[in-house]
Amino acid sequence: MAIVPIVKFGAEVLDRRAVELTEFSEDLDTIAHDMIETMYAAPGVGLAAPQIGLGIRLMVIDITVGEDPEKVVVMANPVMVEQEGEQHEEEGCLSVPGYSGVVSRPEWVKVRGQDLKGNEITLEGTGLLARAFCHEIDHLGEEEERKDAKTREGARRNPVRLLALRLCESLRLCVGRFL
Repeated sequence: MAIVPIVKFGAEVLDRRAVELTEFSEDLDTIAHDMIETMYAAPGVGLAAPQIGLGIRLMVIDITVGEDPEKVVVMANPVMVEQEGEQHEEEGCLSVPGYSGVVSRPEWVKVRGQDLKGNEITLEGTGLLARAFCHEIDHLGEEEERKDAKTREGARRNPVRLLALRLCESLRLCVGRFL
């Protein structure tokens, strides 16, 4: 396993929709393990393959930040299938270091994808896990799956720009309260 560099805002790979995985091999296992190690080293609770320069639909999430290895989520080709409620919490991004803000996300989500062997899996999450699912899926270029992303002009093909827009909106609202 290896820690790999995290791609920062402005990198071309973050502007493209990630490609669906059709082959599941040991190489994919290695990539997933490298992503997990990189996520822990950052530290973060989620990482999408484009954030390490790979334009493939793969994400890893661990809201325990390594404290409970059984809670690690590795999912290929994730798609948001259901969402309910709303939460507003502080969120940042490993590809946009130093910036954070309150972001609106669903309180509960159901996500469908595949494990590293290509078997279909469906997972549900609330709170931080729901936010992590949404955030990483946005990085894969699936922001059209999220209702609130559909209304953001110019962000449809750029998940990092979408996050930056959300953070800017949040910061504008916070600053506006003090003016």
